[in-house]
Amino acid sequence: MPGSAQIISYIAALGLAAAIPGPGMTALVARSVSTGAVAGFAMLAGLILGDLFYLSVSVFGLALIAHSWSSLFTLINWAAALYLAWLAWQFWRTNPQAVDIAQKATKKDLASAWLSGLTITLGNPKTIAFYLAILPLVMSLDNVSLPIWGMVLVPLTVLILFVVGAVFILAALKIRHFLSSAAAQRILFRSAGLIMLLAAVGMVAKTF
Repeated sequence: MPGSAQIISYIAALGLAAAIPGPGMTALVARSVSTGAVAGFAMLAGLILGDLFYLSVSVFGLALIAHSWSSLFTLINWAAALYLAWLAWQFWRTNPQAVDIAQKATKKDLASAWLSGLTITLGNPKTIAFYLAILPLVMSLDNVSLPIWGMVLVPLTVLILFVVGAVFILAALKIRHFLSSAAAQRILFRSAGLIMLLAAVGMVAKTF
């Protein structure tokens, strides 16, 4: 089992990485403002599930195979960058209306929010690069057992991402009244689109 110092290092690294605004957290704030807390937490669930997928892939070594095939890893980066660029375009061209903050999210809104969170994370290979970089600080990937993965890494990852995501959601709700106008919504969505576009450009730049 990993020691307390290793666990604290993992918590600190993951918490800091999650707290730095990126495509996921930016979209989470936009969704929370436009559709409310329930939809925000639905998107957060999707984001966390995507992280757990990449965590599992990293732990059990499949990512090491992809990483050793540089051409495949480059292709993944390009595909993910194109996806993020498409999301950026969707955010930028959105023509939002003023938000009725009293309106509750529908089941369709919740399903859309969850799927968006999942696809944003899965479309970002930087997530798997993070786990490949930080996990060796916690333990040897060659010696990871199923109990360590299921009883230590998964619960810690879920807890950290939930806490950080909840802070973003609650902060968005605090200022939701001020961001509910169509003009504010347009600025928010275009800001999210710009961040996603920059993330896509950065991913492509790393392949050269």
